[in-house]
Amino acid sequence: MSMLAGATLVASTLLGAGPASAARPPQAPAIPVAGLADPPAEFGTDWHDPLTAAPPVTHPTGKSCEVTVAEAQFRDFTPYKGTYAPPRGCGDRWSKVVLRLDGKVQGRQYDRLGYLHIGGVEVLRTSTPQPSPDGIEWSVEKDVTRYGDTFREGHDVEMLIGNVVDDTYTGIIDVKVTLTFYPAEKPAATKTATKTVAKAAAAPDHVLTLQDGTLTTPRNSERIVAEVYATGSGGGCEEYWYLTVPDAAPYSCKAGDGPYREVQIEVDGKLAGIAAPFPTVWTGGWSNPFLWYVIPGPRAFDIKPVEYDLTPFAGLLNDGRPHRIDVSVVGVPEGQSGWSTPVNVLVWQDAKSTRVTGKLTAHRAGDLTNSSTYTSGSEHRLDTGAGHRLTVAGYVDTSHGRVTTTVDRELAATSVHRWTDGESTDALKGTWTDDEKVTVDGHGPAVTTRTDRTYTMDGATTLGAGDRLRTVLSLGDRASVVETRGGRRTAWSRLDDSYAGDATYTANVPRDQRHAVGTTSERYRLYGSDGCYDRRLVTVQGTLTGVRDSC
Repeated sequence: MSMLAGATLVASTLLGAGPASAARPPQAPAIPVAGLADPPAEFGTDWHDPLTAAPPVTHPTGKSCEVTVAEAQFRDFTPYKGTYAPPRGCGDRWSKVVLRLDGKVQGRQYDRLGYLHIGGVEVLRTSTPQPSPDGIEWSVEKDVTRYGDTFREGHDVEMLIGNVVDDTYTGIIDVKVTLTFYPAEKPAATKTATKTVAKAAAAPDHVLTLQDGTLTTPRNSERIVAEVYATGSGGGCEEYWYLTVPDAAPYSCKAGDGPYREVQIEVDGKLAGIAAPFPTVWTGGWSNPFLWYVIPGPRAFDIKPVEYDLTPFAGLLNDGRPHRIDVSVVGVPEGQSGWSTPVNVLVWQDAKSTRVTGKLTAHRAGDLTNSSTYTSGSEHRLDTGAGHRLTVAGYVDTSHGRVTTTVDRELAATSVHRWTDGESTDALKGTWTDDEKVTVDGHGPAVTTRTDRTYTMDGATTLGAGDRLRTVLSLGDRASVVETRGGRRTAWSRLDDSYAGDATYTANVPRDQRHAVGTTSERYRLYGSDGCYDRRLVTVQGTLTGVRDSC
């Protein structure tokens, strides 16, 4: 909708990769100098194919096997349905599995959301770029090693990128999705082989989905992690949840308690985890598609799930019975749709025990604070501040002794939303933080992993003289991860993915009369104890004008 109308572990954590991912940040992909050109005076009928500054997925050397999972053209809301069979000749244990989506679309089309399920497990959630009249192509790669348990057997496949094709919106979305498998090295009597085997074993033993809203775990589960692909979308106000206002304020998108959103997970009615949703901006966002034609906003093409360590509840979940798992989004008015929250559950088992018992030993949920103050005037203003804290702890008695897991998570959000009558000026400055500390204390020194996430948005859209619509916007996706063992730092990493854009066009006229101009840039930095990655891209009028690598 229009806004105006309404450590190995450390590196893989920041990149959203599975537990068995490569240790070092990958090298920046080469972009030929011929790919850089002088920009035109304004946007034309074609522009550079979409790309991001994010690092590519690293591919191991040696033998690999490729399987096509889906190949479809999406022109409506009919899902593609097919079957998946494991690769032949690559074994059933892999050092890495890489998913690749290749897409193309031509003509006129909105941004669209999509998913891919294999055996009911969501392995990809994505959105699409908006096409040029002449057509574009793009690709997305994702490390999906963590879903190896799913890939070992044949399954049904379902994929959907909901789309509308008619006389106005002509773009048919054509995609192909493949999986590339890299066999795990055979163990040998060397230290190197031991490390390889240990790394491969870090992938979960099982990937489970909910059955009628319930979860039944193996009785020897010793670590349990839920992941939720939470997205606010569907073309309604929840697509712009960060801009919603209380019912009393005069704005096109209302939500009873204002813009605060929090994704919660419950086990048998007991709060088990809290998380801040990422404020994703899709490629039609902020009323200005010219911001996103080449460089999408962070995470737009590869939507990361929010994760919850449910290990403190393992003693309860391991009784062999189904347990109710509920996911909800705080702040959404009752009965209002607009959020999708599919759940996968990753389980690691104790290979030397048939039954792992345990107990939840601590559960402290702070009061959820959420205050929005509306100030009227020639410029309306809404100031919002909110936050929540949850601590849970529990132990499991395993074959290697008692292991206690403590999860402490604290959320905070502040935003200032300003707009004028008619919303001809609409501006937001917001910051969301999600700080998490997980301590695992068992045999040997306690290991603590602290992850501090910060999401930022600062932008304004103005409709001025001659119906010239201008949007200036910056977005930030930042995270810091530190791992300590016995109080000593063993690994660390920092991520800073920053986007900035400034685009103007004439609204309410045919496409060929928009006279659009725009400059966009993205800088993606990932550095720490395992190395450095740093790339910056710049575009002008849809032309790639700058590529800089600083590592």
